[in-house]
Amino acid sequence: MVFWKRKRKSSNERLSSSDSLEASQNTKLTDNLNQNIQLVKEVFQRDTDFTLRSFHLFGKTPAMALFINSLVDNEKINRDIIQPLQAPKEIYNKSSGSKKYTLQYLLNDFLYFSEGEIKCELPSILDALLQGRTVIFIDGENECLILDTLKREKRGITEPETERVVRGPREGFIEQLQTNLSLLRYRLPVPEFRAEPIEVGEKTKTKIANCYLENIASDELINEVKKRIQDIGIDRILDAGYIEQFIQDNPRSPFPQVLNTERPDKAVGNILEGRVAILVDGSPYALIVPAVFNQFYQTSEDYVSRTLMSSIIRSIRYMALLFSLTFSSLYVTVLSFHPEMIPAKFVVAASSGRAGVPFPVVVEVLLMELAMEILREATIRMPQQVGGALSIVGVLVIGQAAVSAGFVSPITVVIIALSTIGSFATPSYNAAITFRMLKFPLIVLSGFIGLLGLAVGLMFIINHMLSLRSFGVPYFSPITPWNKEGIKDSIIRAPLRWLTERPRELHPKDKVRVDSGVKKGPSNPLANEKRGRF
Repeated sequence: MVFWKRKRKSSNERLSSSDSLEASQNTKLTDNLNQNIQLVKEVFQRDTDFTLRSFHLFGKTPAMALFINSLVDNEKINRDIIQPLQAPKEIYNKSSGSKKYTLQYLLNDFLYFSEGEIKCELPSILDALLQGRTVIFIDGENECLILDTLKREKRGITEPETERVVRGPREGFIEQLQTNLSLLRYRLPVPEFRAEPIEVGEKTKTKIANCYLENIASDELINEVKKRIQDIGIDRILDAGYIEQFIQDNPRSPFPQVLNTERPDKAVGNILEGRVAILVDGSPYALIVPAVFNQFYQTSEDYVSRTLMSSIIRSIRYMALLFSLTFSSLYVTVLSFHPEMIPAKFVVAASSGRAGVPFPVVVEVLLMELAMEILREATIRMPQQVGGALSIVGVLVIGQAAVSAGFVSPITVVIIALSTIGSFATPSYNAAITFRMLKFPLIVLSGFIGLLGLAVGLMFIINHMLSLRSFGVPYFSPITPWNKEGIKDSIIRAPLRWLTERPRELHPKDKVRVDSGVKKGPSNPLANEKRGRF
């Protein structure tokens, strides 16, 4: 019975705190210090980190400093707020002359703070406390000082984990929004660079910045990005992935329509093309819109390497995509419906390898593909020190044991291994996981209908991709609709001096990015025969 009373009391306290919070929406401060303190204490009465620090302003007037101890820098409060305001009255008179102190004078001429304001509305004061600011109440004043004392905890800038390069910058975004903005401004020191702030999330109040170049990005694109973000009605935004799901054109599609990156140089490159980068406070990823299919198979290293090598590597990535998507299905089709397609030299090896396997080919391949996905997921979720050993054990021990036990044939293990390796060549994790999951319906169609099922499945995938758009831009641009200039930087990467125009589908204000004189190439003054020979 006593326990029930305690629970009931706690519930009443919670109700009282909620009622006081709703009642504070239109409340303003009075000139009574104790009444003002009581208004705030009614909201934070059950918070252990809510702190009150009383003192006398210049040794005479009662005052109170209020702050959330877990959010603020205590050393800054002691050094820059409490110590100056507790100075003897003689020091204040000497510094101010005959002036009578006012909150405006204290803020502008006495305290050393780059960010400070004067407020009288209680909701603004509560928001300031929850953002790591310190509020100063002074007896006889119906307004208060709000000073920025937030202690910003952040990790160091490290190399991106999911987008490693051999040649290129080693800096990556972190969770702190201001640091991420500084990484972009460091690479774009131009006054046209804009970082428009937006706040999303009724409970989390997450800060978001839309980054773009005002003289390049289309106004229609900028307004559309801003509108989609402002239309988000959700109580929490904990990562950039929340924003991505709300702003994409087709949320039911398995294909990503928003590019995410943790590399500042990649974000800057897309901004210079006329796209918009979305930074979310608390997330180490930047969202790039609009995004087309070929962007997910491009890396920052493509633009710092030689043209021929970059083009070959890009082509290999697309070949690996087709290989990983269709190789397992083609294997099922050939063994189940079209064994005549197997070369004569391999017929004996294929038939003898499957001798004793109790499952049909389609079931065998599905089980192996599922086992590989489970192994891959386990490797990702395990600690880094154990994950590498787990992948080796899974591939070598489990694969060999399955073949020895007669559950799968050796050829199937080789086919699944090659298909899995092909999926690793995709630079974007979002695109890679999409095609890995699409393998399963293709395998099922191939197992029941054969080559016709594989063709129908591929046609359905391509047709769906052709229907997709990202902020109005066709997903297969610049292939369809055809754009000759855009093809230079899609499947291949033409020399930089040939990439004279920005992507036409983005409708940039400034279409030229390379001067026409650069396209001619460098001169060779040392080749002049008049200089003599060595």
